[in-house]
Amino acid sequence: MVTPDDIERAAERIGDRARRTPVIAHGQLTLKLELMQHAGSFKTRGAFNRVLGEADLPDAGLIAASGGNHGAALSYVGGSLGVPTEIFMPSTSPDIKRQNIERFGATVHVIEGYYDDAQAAADERRAETGAIQIHPYDHHDTVAGQGTMARELEEQVDGVDTIIVAAGGGGFIAGQAAWFRDRVRVVCVEPESSQCVRAALANGKPVPVPVSGVAADSLGAKQVGAAPWLVIRQFVDEAVVVADASIRDAQRELWNECRLIVEPGGAAALSAVRSGAYVPSPGERVVVVVCGSNADPATIVD
Repeated sequence: MVTPDDIERAAERIGDRARRTPVIAHGQLTLKLELMQHAGSFKTRGAFNRVLGEADLPDAGLIAASGGNHGAALSYVGGSLGVPTEIFMPSTSPDIKRQNIERFGATVHVIEGYYDDAQAAADERRAETGAIQIHPYDHHDTVAGQGTMARELEEQVDGVDTIIVAAGGGGFIAGQAAWFRDRVRVVCVEPESSQCVRAALANGKPVPVPVSGVAADSLGAKQVGAAPWLVIRQFVDEAVVVADASIRDAQRELWNECRLIVEPGGAAALSAVRSGAYVPSPGERVVVVVCGSNADPATIVD
């Protein structure tokens, strides 16, 4: 299981390659603006730690399947380190995410279908080239890298009671929970139509779930990863769900009140508070993580 010591080592390894993202007040909440990370999401932290943890990289470089954010992060990491990178993404992902991946220099292959179809194509390609496959969330070093956000947050905000985090395959929320452990309440937020963390907590183990909805490209994992689950089962306190309409409302609120372009998955954590899925107690110091910005502004701005 990932520990705070692992996260300390990840922070040292990553160094200044990841951006220190700001926090702002939003009513009674504190927002951690991880959407301002390089490549537009928290994924860059985990990708750097995972790739830098490899002693030797093959000439074929890096390869991954991604709905978009992991692909952009890995493309950024590959470009920064001078390592060739290939990303396989499903046709159901937004064009803006493909464009973002290409902007950082990776070769993109669009595969008809959904994430699993892209993963199958990436597996086939990896067998041909010998590239190292970088999974978006299911690796110890990836979880530890994501946990550097929580370490950073604790340096920025005193007395955090609760942190609210959206979850897909579990790598990001596991990183935060691995750092805070029992010191801070960790609340998971998932769309009603994609609930793999909630299902795992209910069943006592990862189980497959159906995936759909407006945030499926970033929060649409069919099953919690094994590495994240070791942390989640012990240190995530609660999992709540939100409707697609509530996510859209949170996106508009973040634009109207903060002038932030936030993708659906990035706005899900805020939607939990504004919809009443999570109700803070009086005086509770709540940090909401806004974790992704890779969205077409036209889908948000009225």
